[in-house]
Amino acid sequence: MSGSETEPTDATAGGTPDDHGTLYVVGIGPGLPDHMTVKAKRVIESADVVIASSLYQAFLREDGTLPPEEAVDEDGIATRGDGFEQEIVRSTMGRQIELARAAFDYVREGKDVAHVSGGDPSVYGKSDLVFTMAEEEDATDVPIEIVPGLTAALGGAANVGAPLCNDFCTVSLSDKWRGWDEIEEKLRAAAISDFVIVLYNCWRNYERAVEIVREERTDDAYVAIVNDAGRADAGRNGESEFVTTLGEAADHDDRVSGMGTSLIIGTHETETWRNDDRTYLVTPRGGRDVDDF
Repeated sequence: MSGSETEPTDATAGGTPDDHGTLYVVGIGPGLPDHMTVKAKRVIESADVVIASSLYQAFLREDGTLPPEEAVDEDGIATRGDGFEQEIVRSTMGRQIELARAAFDYVREGKDVAHVSGGDPSVYGKSDLVFTMAEEEDATDVPIEIVPGLTAALGGAANVGAPLCNDFCTVSLSDKWRGWDEIEEKLRAAAISDFVIVLYNCWRNYERAVEIVREERTDDAYVAIVNDAGRADAGRNGESEFVTTLGEAADHDDRVSGMGTSLIIGTHETETWRNDDRTYLVTPRGGRDVDDF
């Protein structure tokens, strides 16, 4: 952004008008209450305006983080049990620019806004758009706070054990803004560098990504295909995990169900471990044994 080289690093240097609210970009993790931070819940419950998709609104009503649908009037105003009123705005992919502008206006009216993002807002979420729009709209008077959430790499890893205990990276397969030449370059570099690789947006050419990694990594490397981590039966296709190998991963396209799917590609050190319950994936920190702990 143009101001990044000249603006002071002190976040309070310019000051904010006393009559402004705050724009919170809130990560709610997979969406269900158990995987949302206490702060995220508190911010959403107390915000004057909540911007969220229909899916996330449904998730947030599960435990009363948002009022039930019957408490929302035709103007989108919801009345909470204590009488506090919130405006609930439905977010869609095609309205992101419009909603960012609206959020700035709400903040200038003195309202706190919770702009809801699945996962973590800074991991392929809404954070960068908010800052890009703030630059475009000269909204330097608008306070912005990012509330982190559980991203799919961490949720999926927890479902299959401990595959991320050594160095890892995430790569998005979405080519909407970045071409496949760049995606391939990153995948190849990650594979050569022996990172555990977590693939996002696997509905976009995941088989192609797997073939690129296979050129630099052995076919017996373990791969976990994880769907809707942390969403149980509330996801688009239901929460599931399946362990296979890199050489066979592309043969399981029936298990790659869409945007809720992540692939965790292990290194040569990633192993399976089984107890009486099930099989796990574990990538050791490396170079130590029990005595080192």
